[in-house]
Amino acid sequence: MKVLSMIQPWASLFALQLAQYETRTWKTNYRGTLAIHTSKKINKEVCSHIAIQKLLGKKGYTVDKLPTGQIIAICKLVNCLQIVEHDQTSAILEDGRVVAGNDFLLGEFITGNYAWVVHDMKLLDVYIPAKGKLGLWEYPL
Repeated sequence: MKVLSMIQPWASLFALQLAQYETRTWKTNYRGTLAIHTSKKINKEVCSHIAIQKLLGKKGYTVDKLPTGQIIAICKLVNCLQIVEHDQTSAILEDGRVVAGNDFLLGEFITGNYAWVVHDMKLLDVYIPAKGKLGLWEYPL
């Protein structure tokens, strides 16, 4: 299974569907099942923002108890769209959709980056301990 490692709190925000897109500087042609892995690293500066704490709190999570080093969710990667324009409050993807609000604030919507589009996000009942890697990597089932 293909896996994408993400730094916390971004991994949980994405897996909890509080962030609609995962933004990357690189694209992938892969489409299909994708597992979401939480790296061991936690961005404490981002976690200190009250807005992030409130978003996580809506789903019963606290920044002090974010899972790390584990596969926490499975989804389907359905598209990888280039960001063609952005300003301080919104971005436009190559298919014409506009990203604004929390979706914009929870990603790096810089012209030239990519927004990964997923469907059917499901949190795992039991998280799977795993060591992460850069890029897309394989986890044996």
